[in-house]
Amino acid sequence: MPLDDLSDLPEEALLARYAAGDRMAARVLVLRLSPRLLSYVYRLLRDRAEAEDVVQEALLRLWRMAPAWRPGEARVTTWLYRVATNLVTDRQRARQRRRVAALEDAPEPADSAPGAVAQLIEADRMAALEAALACLPERQRQAVILRHLEGLSNPEIATILEIGVEAVESLTARGKRALAAALAGQRAELGYEDEEALP
Repeated sequence: MPLDDLSDLPEEALLARYAAGDRMAARVLVLRLSPRLLSYVYRLLRDRAEAEDVVQEALLRLWRMAPAWRPGEARVTTWLYRVATNLVTDRQRARQRRRVAALEDAPEPADSAPGAVAQLIEADRMAALEAALACLPERQRQAVILRHLEGLSNPEIATILEIGVEAVESLTARGKRALAAALAGQRAELGYEDEEALP
């Protein structure tokens, strides 16, 4: 089946097709799921190469378990985010044990081509947000990124983090308050002096 014919299929159907031997279905899933998963993992690890390794490992685990997938138990994306989150946690624990210094922070490159001033303002805003996110406790950071940057629902986040929905709500609320407090003193330098609220 051509790539275009598969692109409208839901993720569960694509996974089932892959389990039945359709390699093109796997390609469609990778193209659909990898960019957002990579963005999420990168925000947690702040290391592009390491984030790519985690995404690759999470997808390998998805391919391995595809024949045993039970439709209706969880969404493919939810399962994949949970696996990636666990892999990130394992890597962060290994980092702490080795006491490796963190790599220099860098904002993600902009996708569009706004003017130079707009690019500088956006880069400053992203750097400030990334720095503020890095100061949050790990679970708050994961919840805030999944909710507000990845756009997942609270029940999906609860499944990914293996906690209750109320705990997700509490983590995101505390994380947002901490981010607002951390960024409040930077309103003018980040170009928010005329806006009512920080992002």
